[in-house]
Amino acid sequence: MSFEIGFVLVVIIGMLVCLVKEIARPDFVVFCALAVLLLSGVLSPTDALRGFSNEGMLTVALLFIVAGAVKQSGVLNSLVTKSLGSGKNQRTSLIQMMVPMSALSAFLNNTPIVVMFTPVVRKWCKERNISPSKFLIPLSYATIFGGTLTLIGTSTNLVIHGFMLEHGMEGFSMFQLAIVSLPAGLIGIIYMSTIGYKLLPDRKTSEESFDESSREYLSEASVETDSPLSGKTIEEAGLKNLEGLYLIEVIRNGDRIVPVPSFMKLKANDRLIFTGLLSTIVELQNIKGLRVETGTSLKLENLQNGSAKLVEAVVSHQSSLIQQTAIESKFRSNYDAGIVAVHRNDERINNKVGEIKLKAGDTLLLLANKDFSNRWSNSGDFYLVSPIEDPEIVNPKKSIITVITLLLMISLAAFSILPMLNAAVLAVTILFLTKTVTFEGARKYIQFDVLLLIACAIGIGIALEETGAATLLANHFVQITEGAGVLGAIIAVYFLTTVFTEIITNNAAAVLMFPISLAIADQLAVDPMAFFVAIAIAASASFSTPIGYQTNLIVYGPGGYRFSDYLKVGIPLNIIYLIVTVVIINFVWII
Repeated sequence: MSFEIGFVLVVIIGMLVCLVKEIARPDFVVFCALAVLLLSGVLSPTDALRGFSNEGMLTVALLFIVAGAVKQSGVLNSLVTKSLGSGKNQRTSLIQMMVPMSALSAFLNNTPIVVMFTPVVRKWCKERNISPSKFLIPLSYATIFGGTLTLIGTSTNLVIHGFMLEHGMEGFSMFQLAIVSLPAGLIGIIYMSTIGYKLLPDRKTSEESFDESSREYLSEASVETDSPLSGKTIEEAGLKNLEGLYLIEVIRNGDRIVPVPSFMKLKANDRLIFTGLLSTIVELQNIKGLRVETGTSLKLENLQNGSAKLVEAVVSHQSSLIQQTAIESKFRSNYDAGIVAVHRNDERINNKVGEIKLKAGDTLLLLANKDFSNRWSNSGDFYLVSPIEDPEIVNPKKSIITVITLLLMISLAAFSILPMLNAAVLAVTILFLTKTVTFEGARKYIQFDVLLLIACAIGIGIALEETGAATLLANHFVQITEGAGVLGAIIAVYFLTTVFTEIITNNAAAVLMFPISLAIADQLAVDPMAFFVAIAIAASASFSTPIGYQTNLIVYGPGGYRFSDYLKVGIPLNIIYLIVTVVIINFVWII
């Protein structure tokens, strides 16, 4: 083993450890790993930057804009509600939801689909007294099924496609992956409507848990008429840095002030609403001129009126809030909202809100101004799952243009009239020229953190290949699976890709496994397409953890799920996908 190979492997192992421990955002961790390889001279500047011109990465960027235009058009808004039906037979409704969701995510980014329809499904369930935990994991899984059906269904497919083109191969055709993923997806839907449905918990949502336990963490105090606090700011009154309580709202003459700025001056008869540890309420009782309302019947619904409303948001994979407290991130001033409570792993965290270190998947109950959802709906820090009460006015002409453009793009790529990148460029150009999408809007739709992660991961994949590290790892793979032949090698590659996907990210998993798989195929003298299909399916088929795939994370808190729920329901589904994939690959690409 040469020094370069050893150095690359050490950097990659360090990167994986940092990703698993969530030391920083995934895109930052992968960028730092690439930077180390560049600065050490292992990678030349040209090779390090190749990921930023990769055809697959650029196509992903363009498809973000197309997906954003479709979401904005409003053509999908009533689809799920209609497909769910009456709800009299829950298993039938489950199938009716999963089929169109799979079809949609075959052509659109699945993250906005799940963000858009999570509140719709929850509302539908609430109206019929059905637990949303029976429907939200299936919603996420359905979009994963659909994402593996086409070349453009998920960014992972496009990244592998881009790598193949760089190596002088043809790449995937539009529906090539459907040879494997369509049977696997159909079996997956049958499984979810039978065995999976039984394994899914019948549990309260985070919203219901918040509401039922509101007496445990909401408290109220009033500024007395002759209080020495009158005229003092929140900070001067000592109300900003209480040990266990967090001031989220001030009610003055019927008006609600949300969030509460530290420079606001108190007045007599102000009602102060706190969240946090009620065991520390003695702090308030010791403040002269403040009357604590004991035995308050305050509920969540009492906190909102015309100007203030409650919003649920899920902390995203790429959030800048991860590993920071609300105080450290200056949440109140940056987002113009106050955190009422934090829900994690089906439980409200019983700590002072301002001192909770946030993690990906945490569900935040926020008290915010009415326009909060509209202002932060495209933020990379969290996924908003509360329905936006004032939806944008839909322009019918723009909706028609969007649908026609999407169909044109799919047709041009499917019939090989244009390469996928060219078809996406044409689609985005049409959307810009017709003013269906503005440049400002396009910037909001593009997930730059995802693109940075893909581009940097490609550079690391190149380092694996160029230094010979991929060949070394391939030798070990071939030796380990020698008795099992090609089929054993494909099973090993699929399994390792699945593990990487569950603990890091799907794109990083695919990029790391591509050069290794190519080297294995060369040593076994077989068609590498068999391995690339296995990687594409395995990298997306992430069912066993909430952190492995964005859509699983989005429904984690809103569905009231625990980590173990994904293991119980997801592991059998992972096994089903492994068996179906390997069997079909064996007959189509090996025998």
